[in-house]
This record gives sequence, structure tokens and C-alpha cells, in this order.
Amino acid sequence: MLSRKNKIKIPIIVIITLLSLNSSKTMAQMDGNLIYNPSFEEYYTCPQKIEPYGYMSQAVAWWQPTGGSADYYNKCGSKQCNVPKNKLGIQMPRTGVGMVGIYTSKTTYREYIQTEFKEHLEEGEKYKLTFYVSLSEYSSGAIATIGALFTNDRIEEKTREMLTQKITTNYDNGISQSISTYLKPQIVNPYNNPIVDTEKWTKIEGEYIALGGEKFLTIGNFYPSPQSNLVDLAYLTYLLPGAYYYIDDISLVCLSCKEKQVLQNEITITKTKDEKQFEVGQVVVMENIFFEFDKSIILPQSFVELHNLISLLSKYPTMKIELSGHTDNKGSDRYNQNLSHSRVKAVYDYLVSQGISPKRLQYSSYGATQPIADNKTDQGRSKNRRVEFKILEL
Repeated sequence: MLSRKNKIKIPIIVIITLLSLNSSKTMAQMDGNLIYNPSFEEYYTCPQKIEPYGYMSQAVAWWQPTGGSADYYNKCGSKQCNVPKNKLGIQMPRTGVGMVGIYTSKTTYREYIQTEFKEHLEEGEKYKLTFYVSLSEYSSGAIATIGALFTNDRIEEKTREMLTQKITTNYDNGISQSISTYLKPQIVNPYNNPIVDTEKWTKIEGEYIALGGEKFLTIGNFYPSPQSNLVDLAYLTYLLPGAYYYIDDISLVCLSCKEKQVLQNEITITKTKDEKQFEVGQVVVMENIFFEFDKSIILPQSFVELHNLISLLSKYPTMKIELSGHTDNKGSDRYNQNLSHSRVKAVYDYLVSQGISPKRLQYSSYGATQPIADNKTDQGRSKNRRVEFKILEL
């Protein structure tokens, strides 16, 4: 498990897709909140600069799902990213020393933040989401409709505008039509209640009945300006081209979930799920590892999946694994070999930095020599860019 200390002293972040482990479920049930790093206290590096075309990579377990550059603030940050005063406003975090900030409306520009839950939501269960926002006095207006969207899948868009859902319809005559529709957040601040306070924090909360399988949370404004109840306020300085909000203290708890089931004979048992069985020689593909383009810097969507891998190794303290790095066939053989080596070593180094003994780990790199899909398609090449691990001992 990642250290609970504020600072993690290595500049790498990993995303690894594994099966959900019971240890994650147990931890979620114990502390109630399904959100990792809910008040943004944990970070990889102290924030140094507000980047108009950057990406939020410092806050553990949080990232931006679009090209809109969300911002991270912390007491340890530079002048631009410090608290309470920073480049985009003045505000103390609601709790602790960390918070994030996003543009929400007035122009077409949008920013969002996203995270992955400790466990997926269960069908039919009732959940309560709570988070807090505060308007920057540097804004040029305020809005009402900041909301939260639950999704089964990760959102990955290059847009710097409002998120939409793109649907393509194919017709019998060979004609296809693409239609964009608004994504509808399940929880949203009321339209008739613009969020105008620049000093105190405003609570946004709501309840949600899960359809089942929801794993990701995205927060922002999902409505165009005319539907956001945009208001101008005399006390704002109008230094920014839109409504800018700080966000802190995010909580998602299940209101109806039960850890135990009472049988008719009044014997109480604890519910458990079937555990994944592992065996020597088994190879697990870690499909969704995201690195910076042409680099071995691992992107911040990593925390949940990395946590699962470390939990697995902790749960099986005698398990030894061999990590292997692979690329697609773009580039020369030498380039692909070097890239796969540097990337798999980044995973290895991260595991060691988090307390996994080097004696339990090996790593190898294979470049493009072991594809598992067709390199002629983007989808195939994406599958070939991977890290795997093989179980050597249990």
C-alpha cells in the first residue's frame, strides 16, 4: 500500500489493471469512504506551476480526464500553487493543506477531475456523495451546476471543452451519423442555487442508486453556460475568464450496504466473495499502463491499480514475480527494446520504493518481439504496449 505520508519521494506513477482484491473491499468497508485521497493531502511531488496546457499529475489517485488542465494546490507548493494565496485566487483548504481547482463555465472551456473508487458500486445499493467547493474571487462570474458523474469506464478525452457522449448510428444504406449528447451527472448542485461564496466552502451532496459496476467519478460542470445559471457578482475581481472553483473533501459512502447477513436461525455470517486463485507460471497482463509519450514517466491514473498489485504481493508474502515490458512495432528494434526496458524498470522501481523486497521481483524487456494483437490497428498496438507479470513462486 502506498505510504500515508504527505510526500512520496519518487517522480513516477503507475496504472495497472488487475482483478479487484478482497483486501480493497475490506478496507473500503472499514473506513466507509470509497474515495482514495479524499482531501488531496497525499501527493507525488509538490505543485510548482499553473500550466495552461499541462495535466494534473501531483495528487495521488486523481487526474484530469480531458485536455482541460485542472490544478493542484498544496502548502508545500510554489508561489503559483500555494495556499491560501496562489495564482488563481485566495483560499485555505477546507481541511488539511491540499485542494484542487477547475474552470467550470462562462467560456466554452472546461476542466474536470476524475478518480477511481476503492471498489465498484453494487447494483441497487444507495450511495451518498458529498464534496465542497469555493469560488475564487478572481473569477468573472459564478455558476450553479457543478456536478458529479458516475461511470463504469474511465473517461479519456482530448477535448478542452464540455464533455459529451458521442454516439454513431449506422444505417442500412451505408450511411452513418455521429451525434453528440450531453453527459448527465447523477448528482448536481441545484440550478436555482448559484455557488457564490468566495470565503466559505459550499457543500454539494446527493444520493444515487447504483446501476452496478460504476467505478469512476468525474467532477465538473457538464452543462453549457446558458444552462449553468451564470451570474455576475460585483465583489469579483474579473481577473479570470470564467468561473473558477476550488474543490476539497470528497466522500462517497454506501447508505444501504450491509457487511453481514442475518440468517433465519439468527446465526450471523459475514459475506465474502470468491477469491481469485493464483498458481505458479500464471501470467497476468496489466493492460492499462499509461506512460508519457515516448517516455517511462508513468501517468497519475495509476494509484488504484498499483495499490491492487502491492496488496496482492502483501497478501501472498512468499510470492515472487517476473515483470516483463513490451511495446508495439513502431520505431526501430533498438528503440523499442530500450523503451520497454525503461518502462518495466519504472514499475519495478516503484514497487521497491513502496516496500516490496527486490528479492521477490525480477524484470525483463522484450520490445516488440512478443505481440499479443495485430500491430496493424491502433487497438492492437495499444494491447501490445503492456507490462505483464509471471508468478515464479507462491
